[in-house]
Amino acid sequence: MLNPKSSFFLGRVRQIPNFDYLAEVTNLATRHGDNPLFVQAVIDEKFLTKDDACRHWADSMNVAYVDPFASVITDEAIEKIPMEVARKVKAIGLYVLNGVLTVAMASPADADLVRRLGQIAQMPLSPVFALPREIEDAVAIHYCTEKGLEESLNELERSSLFDKPEIAGEKLAQLVENNALVQILDEIIYFALRERASDLHVEAQETHCRVRFRIDGNLREILTYSRKLHRALISRIKILCNLNISETRFPQDGRFSMPVGSQTANFRVSTIPSAYGEKAVIRILAMTGKKTMLTLDKMMISQTILQPFKRLIQNPNGIIFVTGPTGSGKTTTLYAAIHEINTPGVNISTIEDPVEIQLAGVNQSQVNSNIDLKFSTILRALMRQDPDVILVGEIRDLETAKIATEAALTGHIVFATLHTNTAPQAIMRLIEIGVEPYMVAPSIIGVLAQRLAARICESCKEAYFPSRETLQKYFKDEGLTDVPFFRGRGCQACRHTGYKGRVAFHELVLITEEVRTLISERRSVQEITRAAAKVGYKPLRYDGLKKVLLGLTTIEEIDQNTSFEWAT
Repeated sequence: MLNPKSSFFLGRVRQIPNFDYLAEVTNLATRHGDNPLFVQAVIDEKFLTKDDACRHWADSMNVAYVDPFASVITDEAIEKIPMEVARKVKAIGLYVLNGVLTVAMASPADADLVRRLGQIAQMPLSPVFALPREIEDAVAIHYCTEKGLEESLNELERSSLFDKPEIAGEKLAQLVENNALVQILDEIIYFALRERASDLHVEAQETHCRVRFRIDGNLREILTYSRKLHRALISRIKILCNLNISETRFPQDGRFSMPVGSQTANFRVSTIPSAYGEKAVIRILAMTGKKTMLTLDKMMISQTILQPFKRLIQNPNGIIFVTGPTGSGKTTTLYAAIHEINTPGVNISTIEDPVEIQLAGVNQSQVNSNIDLKFSTILRALMRQDPDVILVGEIRDLETAKIATEAALTGHIVFATLHTNTAPQAIMRLIEIGVEPYMVAPSIIGVLAQRLAARICESCKEAYFPSRETLQKYFKDEGLTDVPFFRGRGCQACRHTGYKGRVAFHELVLITEEVRTLISERRSVQEITRAAAKVGYKPLRYDGLKKVLLGLTTIEEIDQNTSFEWAT
């Protein structure tokens, strides 16, 4: 809510021609830099972009502007300022460099506040400006701990709200709106965002319930709580998704969003009945409003795959598939490919479920099952929108597959995903769906398969020499020599797992005339694979082992994510 002073400023700005907004914001900021609510209002009203408004606001106070969600935030910096202080004065430590603590503040021009924070941190401060809303959410995320969550859950259990073992009906409907329960679920979600989780599992066991996060591809138990709280927690999740809280016998699916700073975090939810109560899985999707995104050059794709793939996406027509299991980074790769060819002279349209990242200059559409707005329905309409490039989030049925194939044959470049284990299998999957081989053969121009492996933590990375038997298992004897491999010892930065982050590895099938002939003749996947190998195709494990030799991941991770094949 704007105070009267900010409302007055905003009224002034609304009366100024568009081309003078920047100058007026700078003018007002110079005289009223102690009122960051004004700059937030300017951004909310879309008078200026966030970056422009914040940069000029910060310049007027002779400090830098930093987005906490695009900056490094270290545990060392967080520990310098107590949570109660950070919340009250809207300030959060970012990092310590050369004995100086950089702090994001809503009021960096307040010299007295900077001095007092320096005394609390017991070190010199370098203040920078950040929006109050972003600081508040950054504090909520980075000060969240497992211990704090367990204490909140235990306190809620001891409250009079749960004096009866079974809660149902009207009382349950009232309970799910209770502030304490709402705050606890928010804290669990914030903690999942802090830990970089891709999925959040809330599940009932025989004697207790637990929350698990999937981090870097592996499930980890984060906390346990009483069975008394479980139904209320599941119901709260359902309320966020507008699902039926009284229906516990049938699976339900939904979505919800929540603001995180100036961005929006999106979530997909699935609930299912189990032996001891309902289980909910929350998939954490990409945040909308992110300033940066991964490009193909920053994805550490092997050059033997990156260069042919870059040439492939420059084709004027044809289908390019990206395959792999759920959560293997297919959408990230497709977005990066779209970003590579996104120019004002190219009409790019996407069909997604849901839209995960907003791309400037790209027309993005989202399917909606509630009104029967399917991939095929939108794709058919897009064909009348003069497209050059079409991205289909997933080909799930024959109708969508046929339209995509026809689009590729009529002069469009189509990007799409399929769920197959290997790149060659994607070709056969299209035929199995029902598309005739004579249409598949000329339409497909390439298939990229990918997996994600946990990346070795850089903070505790160490070299070691594997046994001769290990080397012989993964490499051929010719030219075999002792080479150092790497692993993580485990440290605070990686929660003592030895891994932090993920790295992708790939295989690429380029469709040659020989491969087209084999497709037309309905030949086997094995024959197509052998033909693709003649022009450079190597299996997933081959690229995975290259990432091992580069010290990016471990043999164990490649074993878990690929089937055994000789890396030839």
